[in-house]
Amino acid sequence: MSNTNQSRADEKLNTAPAYRIAMILLGIAVTPVLLSSSSLGNQLSNDVLVKVVALGSLILAVIASITISVGEKARLPTYGIVKYPFGEKGAIAINVLLAVSLFGWIAVTASMFGHSVHDLLAQRGMNVPVPVLIAIGCVVFVASTAFGFEVLGKVAQFAVPVIVLILGYNVHVAMTGNAPAIDSVSNMPMGVAVSTVVGTIIVLVATLPDFGSFTHNRMHAVGGALLAFLIAYPLLYWAGATPSVITGKGSLLAAMAVFGATLPAAILLIFATVTGNAGNMFQGTLVVSTLFTRFPKWQITIALGVLATIVGSMDIMSWFIPFLLFLGIATPPVAGIYIADFAMYRRHGYDAAVLMREPQIKLMTFVAWIAGSLTGFATVRGMFTLTSIPSLDSILVACIGYMILSRLTMARGSVTQ
Repeated sequence: MSNTNQSRADEKLNTAPAYRIAMILLGIAVTPVLLSSSSLGNQLSNDVLVKVVALGSLILAVIASITISVGEKARLPTYGIVKYPFGEKGAIAINVLLAVSLFGWIAVTASMFGHSVHDLLAQRGMNVPVPVLIAIGCVVFVASTAFGFEVLGKVAQFAVPVIVLILGYNVHVAMTGNAPAIDSVSNMPMGVAVSTVVGTIIVLVATLPDFGSFTHNRMHAVGGALLAFLIAYPLLYWAGATPSVITGKGSLLAAMAVFGATLPAAILLIFATVTGNAGNMFQGTLVVSTLFTRFPKWQITIALGVLATIVGSMDIMSWFIPFLLFLGIATPPVAGIYIADFAMYRRHGYDAAVLMREPQIKLMTFVAWIAGSLTGFATVRGMFTLTSIPSLDSILVACIGYMILSRLTMARGSVTQ
């Protein structure tokens, strides 16, 4: 009995409450939000912006509550969960997709850190080469990640309040300052605007089992998702967009320059890249460790940091970001598939012995995934419309497709036997 109590105590020490999970998720979300919200804010009025952000956040909160709960039940990260619907060998393809996507964003964010610090130092008359600053940034990212989930949480606990304070200051300056009147606001369709809010962070939502496996219990898992995406995310998005709504500028730095307040905006971007890339490194290490099982995780984290320094210093961001967005459309259908798999077959838990009895590669699951991905690509290009939110379209198509195809596969197998 004492051993049982001890194991439960150990598990409690290695898990986190809802508020800490929410802070880590917000730390990761800040960088893409600051990029996306500014470009959206200069195309919408404030009233429309509030409606769009509220609806997009509600959609994210619902999906996030489900995906993080799957991780809490399984006590497995995303790469462990996808083995069940895709097969143990089939999941390798999905893990490669996730690894490339996560590493890509690590490199992009590292590049953003280097350029933000360079601009900040240049304002003070110091000229430090951008590659040197990127390398320094990657050392910080690695140090924030290499010591595990607990240190990642402490980084978020320090950085997120600072980010919130600076964002609040930016909003105050923007709303009380004098900005030239904007002639007109472009009329972006409601569905496109909501899709932007959802799409900004949908890859993180699709990989939330990585964090669900570290929560105390189901209540803390769902609580963390709701705190992050139903309450904090819309406030964060609105705060990031407000300077652009008022000035009509397409970036936060350009918007705050109108009010002569580029320094706090630059500091905000630096803090955002640190918390964001610490989370990206954490997830990237988890995924890459499944592909290179011989190496301990701390070595993989360092290797990611070195590669991010090299790639982030190259002048490839102009084509690399569209490539990552392309990969981002293929990731949400994975969530639709493992959600359907959980609802149909795994509600009582994930039994590793099942993986040995079932096919190593489940072709019908890949059919459902490809169908969901193609749907996402088609709706992004405007070939047809379902919900008007491409990432949601791809999740739904993949989810329903998996439900149908997996049942057909099971029925065929029983007939064969």
